Amino acid sequence: MEHGVTATAAGKPKVVFVLGATATGKSKLAIALAQRFNGEVINADKIQVHEGVPILTNKVTEEEQAGVPHHLLSVRDPDAEFPPEEFRREAAGAIAGVLSAGRLPIVAGGSNTYIEALVDGDGAAFRAAHDLLFVWVDAERELLEWYAALRVDEMVARGLVAEARAAFAGAGADYTRGVRRAIGLPEMHAYLMAERDVVGAAGEADLAAMLERAVREIKDNTFRLARTQTEKIRRLSTLDGWDVRRIDVTPVFARKADGKECHEQTWKKLVWEPCEEMVRAFLEPAPSLAAVPGVAATEDGDEGRDAGVVAAAAIAAPAANVAPTGDVANAVVADAAETI
Repeated sequence: MEHGVTATAAGKPKVVFVLGATATGKSKLAIALAQRFNGEVINADKIQVHEGVPILTNKVTEEEQAGVPHHLLSVRDPDAEFPPEEFRREAAGAIAGVLSAGRLPIVAGGSNTYIEALVDGDGAAFRAAHDLLFVWVDAERELLEWYAALRVDEMVARGLVAEARAAFAGAGADYTRGVRRAIGLPEMHAYLMAERDVVGAAGEADLAAMLERAVREIKDNTFRLARTQTEKIRRLSTLDGWDVRRIDVTPVFARKADGKECHEQTWKKLVWEPCEEMVRAFLEPAPSLAAVPGVAATEDGDEGRDAGVVAAAAIAAPAANVAPTGDVANAVVADAAETI
């Protein structure tokens, strides 16, 4: 755990956001950052705020949480409503509590409507009152969809069907509310209805085919969700006041697809190390001009103006693997990937 760097080191209190489409590894990164920088995680997934179906919603397990406190995770009944305005109030309260304890709030989740409501809702009061850093975990579409499909297969192996069966509400199930909006429950409806119909004509072969179609639909809808989430984040990254830094996890998925055991090393080198340095720089107070080696802080004359430019460049220099473009920074991974 990182000591000596706090979320209120100087100026406005600091909050880190971990953005990304489904299956990009947001939770893993958020927990690692929380462990390193004395933080707590605030969930921003509109399905995971509800109790129930942990496999279908891919909630982090207690073991995966690794002792890091999590907020707004499984805090609403399965059928309860939790609109963006309510999330904004609850998340702001949780963040205030984390900051008051001298810890770093890390908001992580794929529901970008929630995140935008928090940041820019109520006249952008939250953004005005805090110093924000947005880390965007992204991947090339083809490999992301390959990994998302693999994850669905793993969920099936872990008990997705039994979990959906236990949560099944029958013919009148409402898939527009609460946790039943989760990808996986609506897609399983026809299969579970046929399975329940003991007087029906569906045999084992028919049921197996229906289950296969349901799993295929789960994957297809997951792909659509990932594309929608990515487009939303891309739009958010163009807005004023959104300091979004993109980290490319494509090489990690590429190594997994190749069956190479070194994908964790790849994650550490190309994802974790740039993010760790990025957050460290964000949390540390900017040095004064006098503290920048070789720069004289003066207030008049050409030399003073030149010194100010040099100092600004030195203070704003990004981490080695992160290249900013406007408010968006892209991870430079190609050269590093070749060395692993």
